Amino acid sequence: MLTANVAWAIARKDLRLELRAQYTLGSALPFAATMLLAFGFALGPDRLLLVRTAPGLLWLAGMFAAIDLFHRSYQAEAADGALEGLLLSPVDKGAVYLGKAAAAAVQLGALFTATAVTVALLFGLPVGPSPVLLALTTALGVIGLSALGSLFGLLTVLGRRQAALPILVLPLATPVLIAAIRATTELSTGSTDQVAGWIGLLVAFDAAFLATGYLVFTHLLED
Repeated sequence: MLTANVAWAIARKDLRLELRAQYTLGSALPFAATMLLAFGFALGPDRLLLVRTAPGLLWLAGMFAAIDLFHRSYQAEAADGALEGLLLSPVDKGAVYLGKAAAAAVQLGALFTATAVTVALLFGLPVGPSPVLLALTTALGVIGLSALGSLFGLLTVLGRRQAALPILVLPLATPVLIAAIRATTELSTGSTDQVAGWIGLLVAFDAAFLATGYLVFTHLLED
């Protein structure tokens, strides 16, 4: 099968399972909203402070809420012994990774969209004059996080070490988070002077993470 066909089949299967389970909106989103409320109470009633910190809170809350999502993306295969089937199947294993990453990106995109609405309502985060650039920043950040999470989610399932997932993902996701937060901050304040540089960094990290995941996924699956 062609790589694109395999990736599409895997992504469609994962998204179908998500539509049945409703985990993203039923569990991950309330967790993110709870974190945002906690941050809001901790920062106090200073509205200017809340607006300044809103981009960082948005990305941090979404990232922590997505950690379990990455682990769950492989739970069905691990529970049913389907990982062995994927290993023995005559398809490009890198395409399986791309499909997993694509499905995770769709779920994470929905999570971040809902979280962004919550942040806008709670903290008054302005969209700014360039909503297209803001949407592009969100998409690139989501792709980078999904590329990492889909790779390390497999490791935690194989090693049965779900608690290790944040330790593995968060350090490597830091450059993506920093670039996404800085770009979101610039756009929400109405400035676009440095946004191109941060978006360029996001594109570079996304390409590097996806290429690395595509190349090493087969070796992880075999080990």
